[in-house]
Formats: sequence, C-alpha cells, structure tokens
Amino acid sequence: MMWIRRSNQRGYFDHGWLRSRHTFSFGQYYDPQFMGFESLCVINEDFVSPNHGFGEHAHQDMEIITWVLEGRLSHEDSLGNRDSIIPLQAQIMSAGTGIRHSEFNASTEDHVHLLQIWITPSHQGLPPRYDQVQLSRIQVTNRWAVLASCNLLKGGLKIFQDAHISIARLDLDLNLEVSIEPNRAAWIQVARGEIQIGEERLFAGDGIAVEQACVLNLHSHTNGSEVLWFDLAKTLQPITH
Repeated sequence: MMWIRRSNQRGYFDHGWLRSRHTFSFGQYYDPQFMGFESLCVINEDFVSPNHGFGEHAHQDMEIITWVLEGRLSHEDSLGNRDSIIPLQAQIMSAGTGIRHSEFNASTEDHVHLLQIWITPSHQGLPPRYDQVQLSRIQVTNRWAVLASCNLLKGGLKIFQDAHISIARLDLDLNLEVSIEPNRAAWIQVARGEIQIGEERLFAGDGIAVEQACVLNLHSHTNGSEVLWFDLAKTLQPITH
C-alpha cells in the first residue's frame, strides 16, 4: 500500500518571522488522519526570517533531528552546547528526561530554510544528549548517505529507535533505489526538486508512505533533487501525539 501527502495538503502557519508547513499534526495544527507514520511523528518545513528564531523551550522523550537546507542556524541548549548548523550538517537532540534549547537565525539578510524531524524513541526517560554530523557533497550525490540510525555500523547520528534516515541529492535523469524489507515501512520526503516513483510525480514538500516490502525506483526530473528516506520498523498501533 502507498499513499501520498501533497505539499499543499500540509498544515500551514505564517507567524511573520516564521513560515511553517506541517506534514503531520503539530502544535495548533490538528488532523486526525495525519498523526504520524510509524515512529515518525513530525516533519516540519520552516522558513526563519533574518534576526529571528525560536526562544528557549523544553522537550522531553523525543528524538529531534534538524536538517538545514539553506542558511545558518545557531543552537544553544541546557547541556551547555553552543553550535551552528549549515547545509550538509545534521543535528540531533535526544530530549530524554528533559532538555531546554533555542535556535536563532543570526543573519541580518538571509533566511534559514530547514526541516525539523521528530521520532518517538523506543524508551522513555533516556539521558538527554546532543550531537552533529557533517556530510560531504560526494557522500550525498546520486547515492544514499545515512543521517541517523539505530545501527552505529551504518554511520550518521545515533538514534534511539529502530529507524534509519538517509539523504540523497540526485542529478537530472538519475535513478536511485529504495529497498523496503518485510516488516518495515518507508516514508520518502522530497525536500527540493522533483522526482518520479512509478506513475507518481512528487514535488518539493510532497511525501509518500510505503507500507509493504518492495523495491522502488526514484527518477529525478530536476538537477539537485533532494530526498529523505525514512526506513521505519512497523509498529502495532498508530503513533498519536
């Protein structure tokens, strides 16, 4: 079974300094048909205006991954981390027993375009932690590079859930496969560009859920199509938040 979540179907909020689209229910946006997919419960696409950001706030028992598409995002947290994230870097916070953090776009001219991803951890009450990973253009060009995984042998950031998140940037007319094993599910999110899977064309902001074992062929219709692949263990009950 496959189903598509189109970009224009997502929740949308314009706060002036922040424009945000929500693939799944989040905050003030609630859609009972889109409460998450397996352990994946948030994909927010955010545009942060210059000299603005998210003030200090708290999270608990969530794996929070940030992937910056454009700009530079500054980060501070209650663990003492002070860092910044730019394209080809990914950040993770395991909120665990509790963490406070803030993010800010310190540029006076450029906006920040990012994806924030939340994964439900396999266990609650874990120690909070923070980490980053740096990828290269070679790693992500026309091949899958691991952003986060429960398997350290796969590389990327450690995540406390049976999940693997990969990223690829495809040149025009390039093909790439997604192999979905039995008892696994996949969510494929188009961050930039345009791809085709079978008869379906997917554009920036579109996502597709795949719930059966199969091999999919992704074909890029633009140069630099950027795609995230979430390889997720199937759960017995739907995720709701």
